[in-house]
Amino acid sequence: MKWKNQMQEENNIETNVPKQNAEPIDAESPDSTDNTTAEDGSQNSQPSFAETEDTTLEGALEALLFAMGDSVEESRLAASLGRSVSEIKKALRALQERLNRPESGIQLLDLNGSWQLSTKKQYYDVLITLARHPKKPQLTDVILETLSIIAYKQPVTKAQIEQIRGVSSEHAVNKLLEYDLVQELGRLNVPGRPILLGTTEKFLRYFGVESTKQLPELSPGQIEDFKAEAEAEADVHVDV
Repeated sequence: MKWKNQMQEENNIETNVPKQNAEPIDAESPDSTDNTTAEDGSQNSQPSFAETEDTTLEGALEALLFAMGDSVEESRLAASLGRSVSEIKKALRALQERLNRPESGIQLLDLNGSWQLSTKKQYYDVLITLARHPKKPQLTDVILETLSIIAYKQPVTKAQIEQIRGVSSEHAVNKLLEYDLVQELGRLNVPGRPILLGTTEKFLRYFGVESTKQLPELSPGQIEDFKAEAEAEADVHVDV
């Protein structure tokens, strides 16, 4: 289906970045804390990072994100550098714009308020000549349809997914959990307390979106196509 193809973008290549060991800061030391209030009202526990001839706020953020490897929330970055969240956001956007230039093989991803450095997907062929071939999720039509329901309907239970598809989705859900594209969000407050499912941060990276709000809207025709495929698979009528 056309709407499914919109979700089948190339996966961004993720590489493990060595994390730097930082010396712990003694919270009791008078030289290690400032406790100043940022512009947005948050309390800064670190001295404010001061730019010099050789250092910039963008550079400091780039170094922090490189050392961390994983995504980091804006509030943590702000607390670490003793700057307001608004200052951090502005610097991150500037860094993102700089890394988007063709001469950079790295990109900065905004994952719903958390930020992470990642290699650009167009350098995949270069990376696998040296790095180990990354394991990509095998998204069959059935798994992709199940993922699409979760992405658009979350939080959703497995029973609700199966009601929409008209067939068992046990295998597809288990695979999506294994691929870390889907996670358990909690339990529905009804008898039996079924598990609620939703998408993960890896899902956002995989499909190149900053949040699920950026997913393409489904047209009535696409919904009818979806129902027809599910009915053909189960050979039953599906009501959604």
